[in-house]
Amino acid sequence: MKKVSIIGLGWIGLPLANHLKSLGIEVVGSTTSLDKLSRIQSEGIPAVHFELNPFPQGKGFQALFQAEVLIVNIPPRSRTQGPDFYLEQLKFLRSMIDQSPIKKVIFVSSTGIYPEMPREEEYSEDFTLSLENCGNQTLLKAEQMMEKDRNFDLAIVRFGGLMGGERIPGKYFAGKENVAGHTRVNFIHRNDAVGILAWIIENEFWNEVFNGVAPIHSLRKEIYERNHQDLGFPLPASYQPAKAGEDRLISGKKILEASFQFEYPDPLDFKYQS
Repeated sequence: MKKVSIIGLGWIGLPLANHLKSLGIEVVGSTTSLDKLSRIQSEGIPAVHFELNPFPQGKGFQALFQAEVLIVNIPPRSRTQGPDFYLEQLKFLRSMIDQSPIKKVIFVSSTGIYPEMPREEEYSEDFTLSLENCGNQTLLKAEQMMEKDRNFDLAIVRFGGLMGGERIPGKYFAGKENVAGHTRVNFIHRNDAVGILAWIIENEFWNEVFNGVAPIHSLRKEIYERNHQDLGFPLPASYQPAKAGEDRLISGKKILEASFQFEYPDPLDFKYQS
């Protein structure tokens, strides 16, 4: 039986911990919040307090580095901390991984790493990224830091827009003016994000990069209308004029070809908690 550590028992990490536990996998995770820590522990998930400020702080966090598999799920908070802080966090984290018995790592990244430029062809995992063309230099440097001179297997998952639960697209644009409704989305439902991470562990898909996006790219306007119809959120007050060639699509073909089965392949069918 594998033991899996999850750094970041947040919006994805906590449901992932519960899912892995249901599969009979031993799990330990971390949170930066002491208030949240007791609540997580009361739900039966072994959890420790662990922060990277950017050096490691907390209590009992050594347990995170005694697993076979480590999931790193700490997104950069560039607005509040700046990009350099995140890279310093990862530098300390990478040092701890290198000194541990961990053999396999999943690094959660984002499709924000791809160029912001729209184009006819979808951006796939084999698109050559550089500091000059990428959409987020911090993410690219982070992935490179995890890749470099490693003695562990690594899988990188670049998630698209994470939706589900209380994250409802129509809620964010209700009543807004001049909303883009003519472009298609690169969304993924939380259930499928959890499923992808567990699927990698169960099927040993290491030393790969996967785009975690639903295979159907619905129109934004259609999604807002469905959220209005199903959940009662007001429609946007007005839309931008529709223009051709403004889609920036991320390919999800690789993960489909590897036989991952989506619970929610179409964002029009996403389930929410309103």
